[in-house]
Amino acid sequence: MSESLKGSLEGIKVIDFSTLLPGPLASLFLVETGAEVIKIEKPDLGDEIRLSDPKWGDQSASFSMLNRGKKSLSLDLKDPSDLKILKPILKEADILIEQFRPGVMKRLGLDYENIKKINKNIIYVSITGYGQDGPKSMVAGHDLNYIGNTGLLSVSMGDGENTVVPPALVADIAGGSYPAVINILLALRKRDFNNEGSYIDISMSDNLFPFMFWGLGSGFSKNKWPGNSDGVLSGGSPRYNIYKTRDGGYVAAAPLEDRFWNKFCKAIELPNKFINMQNNQQIVIKEIRKIIALNDKNYWSEVFNKADCCCSIVKSIEEAVNDHHFKVREIFSNKIVNNLGEEIPALPIPIDKQFRKEKVSDAVPKLGNANDQFL
Repeated sequence: MSESLKGSLEGIKVIDFSTLLPGPLASLFLVETGAEVIKIEKPDLGDEIRLSDPKWGDQSASFSMLNRGKKSLSLDLKDPSDLKILKPILKEADILIEQFRPGVMKRLGLDYENIKKINKNIIYVSITGYGQDGPKSMVAGHDLNYIGNTGLLSVSMGDGENTVVPPALVADIAGGSYPAVINILLALRKRDFNNEGSYIDISMSDNLFPFMFWGLGSGFSKNKWPGNSDGVLSGGSPRYNIYKTRDGGYVAAAPLEDRFWNKFCKAIELPNKFINMQNNQQIVIKEIRKIIALNDKNYWSEVFNKADCCCSIVKSIEEAVNDHHFKVREIFSNKIVNNLGEEIPALPIPIDKQFRKEKVSDAVPKLGNANDQFL
């Protein structure tokens, strides 16, 4: 890569019709690597996430995190005159991202077949919950629905009145944003060879099944399908579990391999009769819970640091962002600037520094901030 290059995707133009999380996070990856991203938004309100709490300046903090460094073009896609404005932009675009329900872009005349007529090199990405075809393709949903419909939620959701809502939007990010970026990069590589664009159908639900590799393997090979919190990696094993300390802290214990398990058992002084007990793992879990509950989290932190057995104290988000390790790694070194000139750390993006554009901070786009440029 040339030293004068500001990022690996410098010169790439992206038209992003998406809102909320999956598409905007995918295009944020592209912004981070030097691409120009033009975000198409509805007049007056724009992306719905602009209105979410908490506010930071005149936009929401979430919108600011996901859309820094982009341009906003405010258009009414149902207005023919506004659609005319799009045509020359689409003709020059490299990538188009949309996440409407199947058929919406076609009704607007902005589907892949129509866009391909004016730009055969376009890489057109559609992100939906269930894909462009199939019985569920038109069903509305959010992350919880997608992980529920694919079985992922069923393996660890608590029970009775203590149901647990997962803390991460796995379908949106891991099933939508990441696959979109991976396939965009593959399509760019393909275009380098044959000078042709691609249509990419991203189904967030389809892309969740790799997270259940262990359950699928057991189910397909032995017809033993995992239930709620009974798998090795979902709470059914003492070697991969969460234990509460005396002062209300929690230990994340993951001594899966024998070498780590033996160190762990020695460190907590687990009685021998429990160490190799295979028939009833729940008894072992209960015994470990009793032992961990005898001391505070700081005590166990010291014990496990010495034992080197894949055990750690669960940290709050605030504690994690102030962890010395992440400060040394400088993952929060980039900044976002709002309309008041205030700065906060930008959302860290998992792209190696050598591929990113060089910058200190990115501005949060006001709704329609690029209208004068294109109108």
